[in-house]
Amino acid sequence: MNVKIAFTTTDRIHVNAHFGWAKEIDVYEISDDGYEFLETLKFEGDLKEDGNEDKITPKLEALNDCTIVYVVAIGGSAAARLIKKGVTPVKAKSEEEKIEEILNKLVTTLKGNPPPWLRKALNKTKSNFAEEVENEAAV
Repeated sequence: MNVKIAFTTTDRIHVNAHFGWAKEIDVYEISDDGYEFLETLKFEGDLKEDGNEDKITPKLEALNDCTIVYVVAIGGSAAARLIKKGVTPVKAKSEEEKIEEILNKLVTTLKGNPPPWLRKALNKTKSNFAEEVENEAAV
């Protein structure tokens, strides 16, 4: 199973950019065999925090085929819009967290037993309402 994972970054080493302000998002593909760098998505224009939701639309579209995007921070509405597209936003532990370390952990996790949130993100299947209710009841 191959999965695309994205990271908001300013230095291509750490997850250290806010989703809305990120000018660069690095995309990797991971599997239980390892990972490989695919591309850097670049975003231009005025990306500062200003409540302008339109500025995140190109990011949402660019991340459409990603499963997870790691961010240092993300606004509630941007997170909701990502989730609606089937992309799970995950906050990095800190701006010092290295992309390579996260990738290595994910590869190891894929080989073993992924936690429920990751399994759900990896399955990326849109369950119907009845399944949702059933899942809630099982918790």
